[in-house]
Amino acid sequence: MISNFFRHIGSALKNLKRNGWMTLASISAVTVTLTLVGIFLGVILNVAKIADDIKDNVDVSVFIDIGTPEKEVKELGEKLKDIDGVKDVTFSSKQNEYKKLVDKLGDTWKLFGEDENPLYDVYVLTASNAEDIPDIQKAASNLPSVQKADYGGRNSDKLFKISKDVRLWGTIAAVFLLGVAVFLISNTIRITIISRKREIQIMRLVGAKNGFIKGPFFLEGAFIGLLGSVIPVLLVTFAYPRVYVIFTKSMIANASYDLIAPGNLMWQLNTLLIVVGVVIGSIGSVMSMRRFLKI
Repeated sequence: MISNFFRHIGSALKNLKRNGWMTLASISAVTVTLTLVGIFLGVILNVAKIADDIKDNVDVSVFIDIGTPEKEVKELGEKLKDIDGVKDVTFSSKQNEYKKLVDKLGDTWKLFGEDENPLYDVYVLTASNAEDIPDIQKAASNLPSVQKADYGGRNSDKLFKISKDVRLWGTIAAVFLLGVAVFLISNTIRITIISRKREIQIMRLVGAKNGFIKGPFFLEGAFIGLLGSVIPVLLVTFAYPRVYVIFTKSMIANASYDLIAPGNLMWQLNTLLIVVGVVIGSIGSVMSMRRFLKI
């Protein structure tokens, strides 16, 4: 059993060398495909994480009518807590809002310190589920003593839509590229089968089992996929940490979200690329054997 396995490996490697140019073309196709798939997956995973981070940090701000009595303000807070999907309600006075504005926009806003504070008292609502935020905003807007309720809806909704579109089209592109790679590997195995047609016939005559005949072809496809994954894995290993550093030094790092840390992404993505390479190579072999290897 073990000796047959190593014999199959030797035969597969010999076939790869014999069909050098076609083997190189297949490996190149897998390399390009897995490189693009790796890029797409890296983008998809990071966009998904950023979208989730943004969702987790989107709150509904409920602005209270100026001059609302303190008793009504407290009653409003209780009503806000009763809205479905509201996890937490935090009160922020107009003095606190003014302080945050000065801290954020700088000393220029201190010029207005002596004037009557024009800002609103605010209730900040945290949702249990980010998907409930639009409904919470609508419910809060209809309560008495509420000037308006806002969560940056348009910008947030656009961002969520972009995230959804990136995941969808990135996945479609990755599946298409994998299909192209499977097709090319299948053609490589087909050429090997045709070139060894007489040898296969002799093996049949002497009573070789199907597994013995098919084994080298199966391993040949797996080897093509494995070799094609080497460069994409190296690119992920050395390029992604640099990309991560660039982004963490940019404006994006100042927000409440970040890219996936290299240590968490690289081993998962590299493992996935190797597995996908071997799988699509094996699938290409199986497809070719079913069509051209009649045993």
